Amino acid sequence: MLAWTIYISFAGALLEVLLPKGKNALARRLALAVALAGLVLAVQGFVAGVGHPFTVIVDKPWVPTMGIHYMLAVDGISRVLLLLTGLAAVAGVLFSWNIELRTNEFFAFFLALIGGVYGVFLSFDLFLLFVFYEIAIVPKYFLIAIWGSTRREYAAMKLALYSFVGSAMVLIGLLAAYAASGSQSTGIIALGHAGLPVSFQMWAFPLVFVGFGILAGMWPLHTWAPTGHVAAPTAASMLLAGVVMKLGAYGCLRVAIGLFPHGMDPWGFSIAGVGSWRDVFAILAVIGIVYGALVALAQTDFKFVIGYSSVSHMGFVLLGLMTLNQIGMTGAVLQMFSHGVIAGLLFAIVGRIVYSRTHTRQFADLEGMHLARRLPFAAWAFVLAGMASMGLPGFSGFVAELQILVGAWTAKPWWAIVAGVGIVVGVAYTWRALQKAFFSDVPQTAHELEYEHAHPFAPITWPEITGVTLLAAVTLFVGLYPSILLDAIEPAVKALLAGGPR
Repeated sequence: MLAWTIYISFAGALLEVLLPKGKNALARRLALAVALAGLVLAVQGFVAGVGHPFTVIVDKPWVPTMGIHYMLAVDGISRVLLLLTGLAAVAGVLFSWNIELRTNEFFAFFLALIGGVYGVFLSFDLFLLFVFYEIAIVPKYFLIAIWGSTRREYAAMKLALYSFVGSAMVLIGLLAAYAASGSQSTGIIALGHAGLPVSFQMWAFPLVFVGFGILAGMWPLHTWAPTGHVAAPTAASMLLAGVVMKLGAYGCLRVAIGLFPHGMDPWGFSIAGVGSWRDVFAILAVIGIVYGALVALAQTDFKFVIGYSSVSHMGFVLLGLMTLNQIGMTGAVLQMFSHGVIAGLLFAIVGRIVYSRTHTRQFADLEGMHLARRLPFAAWAFVLAGMASMGLPGFSGFVAELQILVGAWTAKPWWAIVAGVGIVVGVAYTWRALQKAFFSDVPQTAHELEYEHAHPFAPITWPEITGVTLLAAVTLFVGLYPSILLDAIEPAVKALLAGGPR
């Protein structure tokens, strides 16, 4: 049934295109129904996967002469990320309930992107995975360029160019792996067991890892991310941070590490203590963690704070992958899920609930509005989301980051120490944003109080309440009961470290 997450999403996108113009309410209800159907299927597949580490869903020849198959399969890693995609899709529709411009087209692109994401997480054929990966990239451009705000054309083009450069690097690596394997198959499992030469893996691994790492927001190739997040409409920001960046991290894990494990072997020499590609990418990850946090601390635009915080949190994912031990890599997968939920919640509060009412994201303007009094729901929702983002105990981020830090300490203690600095700075920028945007002590003049009384903000809507409740409940539930996801992730990570599913 998990394959139907793809088919239903694309069918929903097609129906949205065929809807008559002006049927905005119908377009919204259709999008919500499709997103809910995908979430239900993802939950059903997750529950059914208990005790089944790896399951082939469909395996049919597609281009037999090249060994290309339409192969969909799922393991614990995929199941968790499918669940994240379903949650992000439902929340994204709810926080797009106010879209009036070409509503059916907006949701058509939205559902097409979701269908592509589902396809990537289910594909166990490299060519098929690449096709879905490209399908997921294209709608992002239009969602930002048409429905975005700040420098939307620039942001959309920058994101597209970075994405396609990364895709080109990935494609070169995949074609080279296919040629070098001699297996006449593009299946991930077949290529993983083809015994690719170590010398080949040494250059193919960094090529493919960087190609996917661009979409994962890897420093210093991260600059598309904050710009894209800020320019995108709320739902697109939620999808970019929530699931699209996870496509890059998933590719790093499933393809780069899964197919080219010897690409991280020692070079035989070292430069300033760096003696392997593993060291290189771990260093880039910890730089990204601290850099993203420090830049977020200096921002004056509320949405840029969340954008750079995503760069920092995705650094934890990449660091966890580079630990190459079970606890660190398990934490990386859990962090993908956790960050997807928490970042989606933060972007929803800032971009939809606050910005749509105040029409500003500048802290200098928000400080005088005293939003804790005028928008108490938004204020306390951000308090909850901020605590989750800081990784406080009881939230999903705590378990994920703790595992990554333990894995990093096991690999090289200084990685964990530097990453810990990023966590401390993360606390600082979160509380700074909270104080400036919601709990400022800037006094108001009598004129400002009079204007505030005469122009109250629009009340919080039911889609906003539902979306916030859904995402907040998930991060709390996983934080209090992490084994529900860890029991699925750990066997899949163990199998991948042992050479992948067989």
